[in-house]
Amino acid sequence: ITIRKKLESSTVSRVITRSAKRRMYQQQNLISFSPDANRVMTANNNGMMNYMAGGYPQEVDVKLKKLAFFDILATLVNPSLLSPTSSQRLHENTLYFTLSPTQATEIATNRDIRNASRVDHTVQVQLRFGLMDTTTEQDDYFPPNISVKVNGKQCQLPNPIPTNKPGVEPKRPPRPVNITGNVKLAPLVTNTVQVSWCTEFNRGHVAAIYLVRKLTSPQLLQRLKTKGIKAADVTRALIKDKLKEDADCEIATTMLRVSLICPLGKMRMSTPCRASTCSHLQCFDACLYLQMNERKPTWNCPVCDKQAVYENLVIDGYFQEVIASKNLGVDSNEIQLHEDGSWSAHVLKPDTQAVDTPVKSMQNVEIIADDLEVISTKCANSNNATGNTATEPSSTTGETVDLTLSDSDEDLPLKRKQNSGNSNR
Repeated sequence: ITIRKKLESSTVSRVITRSAKRRMYQQQNLISFSPDANRVMTANNNGMMNYMAGGYPQEVDVKLKKLAFFDILATLVNPSLLSPTSSQRLHENTLYFTLSPTQATEIATNRDIRNASRVDHTVQVQLRFGLMDTTTEQDDYFPPNISVKVNGKQCQLPNPIPTNKPGVEPKRPPRPVNITGNVKLAPLVTNTVQVSWCTEFNRGHVAAIYLVRKLTSPQLLQRLKTKGIKAADVTRALIKDKLKEDADCEIATTMLRVSLICPLGKMRMSTPCRASTCSHLQCFDACLYLQMNERKPTWNCPVCDKQAVYENLVIDGYFQEVIASKNLGVDSNEIQLHEDGSWSAHVLKPDTQAVDTPVKSMQNVEIIADDLEVISTKCANSNNATGNTATEPSSTTGETVDLTLSDSDEDLPLKRKQNSGNSNR
């Protein structure tokens, strides 16, 4: 009985000790961090647990804008607030994530190893940064003085854009960071991403990691065609609305002129498109526009310079019918739009096609000997126009110059001889 009581008392003391330690640990956590950041680990879409060191993860409801050239396959780390770790300006957080066997296999099998110095991955692990703002979808945005290490290796970031403003720190272009080359492709092995940055006044920053598939411009063009073509009647109605007579306006517009030349490639469009947010009728070539944004994503309309993102692009069926029409000549690069919604090829007037240019007078040179030549200053075309077939004597049509004589010694006697000859005549 005595031994049993001792065992029961020791068990109770252990339980009390464990509960006291747990309570003390929770109190320390509440003192060190805010109540909103009391989650140690979070589950991603595939059930993998990811967390942030240097402070508990504080997942925020921030949505980053979808990138047209990347399809998100999985979210490895949800958008999380980069928490300051000290009172100093420079801070550091660490993100942890693991890959499932399926994800690791997909990354390893979808890569181009033909170039030994550079391996291109179609399936990538992508790191993105943005501002802490839950009101709208956020663009990519790098914190100041940012540095990223993946599994202890320095990660290359986009080069900062130089600025001429004094005291202004150059900013990096808003692009995602491909960290696939430094990621351990072994499944269920923890990968660490160390992020060091400087805080900005009245601004917070978030970081997220995704598993994405990279797309090409031909793939996006095919998706754009699959999405559908804007009906020609819609554009025809827009033309009628633009040319509609306004009673308050004294000047009426009866015709619109539109170019079939793409403002990007300076050649006739093959796939005319424009953004649904643009109000103009002028189109641009979808293939060239996608290729341009594949190299440097700006997504600005080449006509009005407003935002023209991929989701708002639409192929115009009206101008596609115009380009495929047999009534359009090979050299016709402009059309006229009429009030009833019809079109006609714009033909340049003859007086505007040919520009009068002065005809340069030609000189006939006749070699008499090795050291003599006869230069005629009359235009060869004038003789043909007057129908004179007989040539005048060389004494009246030209001058005989001895090239072997010096200019300084013979200029004056030559002039005297010419003057004496003219007086005899």
